[in-house]
Amino acid sequence: MSNAGSGADRAPGTTAVDPMEDLVIRGRAAMVRRDYHQAVDLFALAQALSGEWNAAPSRQLNRALRQIVPRWHFSMMNDAARNAAYADAIASVVGPGKLVLDIGTGSGLLALLSARAGADYVVSCEAEPVVAAVARQIVAENGYEERIAVLAKPSTDLVVGTDLPARADVLVTEIFDCALLGEGVLPTMEHARREMLAPGGTILPYGARLWGMLVESRELYGRNHVGEVCDFDLSAFEQFRSLEYFSTYLDGYRHRRLTEPFPIADFDFGDEVVTDSYQVSTPISRGGIGHAVIMWFELYLCPGISLSNGPDQPGSHWRQAVQTLPSPVEYAAGDRIDLTATHDGERVLVAVDRSSSGDGMCRRRA
Repeated sequence: MSNAGSGADRAPGTTAVDPMEDLVIRGRAAMVRRDYHQAVDLFALAQALSGEWNAAPSRQLNRALRQIVPRWHFSMMNDAARNAAYADAIASVVGPGKLVLDIGTGSGLLALLSARAGADYVVSCEAEPVVAAVARQIVAENGYEERIAVLAKPSTDLVVGTDLPARADVLVTEIFDCALLGEGVLPTMEHARREMLAPGGTILPYGARLWGMLVESRELYGRNHVGEVCDFDLSAFEQFRSLEYFSTYLDGYRHRRLTEPFPIADFDFGDEVVTDSYQVSTPISRGGIGHAVIMWFELYLCPGISLSNGPDQPGSHWRQAVQTLPSPVEYAAGDRIDLTATHDGERVLVAVDRSSSGDGMCRRRA
């Protein structure tokens, strides 16, 4: 039992600390240690002791929660195109008699859509306990607590016969980052197929294609590189640049498209991924300076229903993935860009061949 505020560890003659203030102090110390779950517990206790929506504990609690649950969740939940596509796809494959496994439930929306579509039972898993608790609240407030179970654990810890009454008829998930693989969908799907999906079960989405495009954009390049600033050479800071991609909306930056969109890789979530390297060669349609490869995905939810976060989908909460080149390369129209895309099961990395395979001349730019 905690002795916070009891005075048991306080020297004789010192002034007693208010219990709520003591909890806030300890919570702030946990924030400094980046122990955000402990901070949430302490600030929540302080809030309960205050007896009202006290400004100090509530603001501190909110800061701790935001470290655990990033604000992008709200953009995701309000992504109308995403929600409509998933609702239509779930309605087409889920019905009475179906046991559904929902991986990475978040707010519980996909579980609710599955229950509304007629599923007999839905087992949802959410690795973050704080989020899982709120998902349970949402499920109950919408009247589906008898048909949806929310488990606060990763899907790889689920056991058929204990957590799942049987192998699932339908697996539903939305664990994708802007370049598709960054939330661990490949190992998650492999485990779910092997351990938790019934033979012939349905996977939603069943596959995806990763797309790419070369662009000229000094602004995007400057998001990940530095050279001379105010007549000082800051290029040593380049050692901290990201070798992988970052997310942003392409249309938020001035840019020129040097190639048409090209496919990088296809993924079948119902089968084992047998390669982690993909060779791509595509023509340069407009001459210019290559600064970055833009990537996005197209999700195949079910036959006839797909979803994309491409540059032509400005409302997508996923944004696009941007991988800057190590240094700019000048291309002429008619050249070809040859690249190799690899992944480690979690992140895609693109390497561009700097030699030209066309009639033009590719040159490295300072």
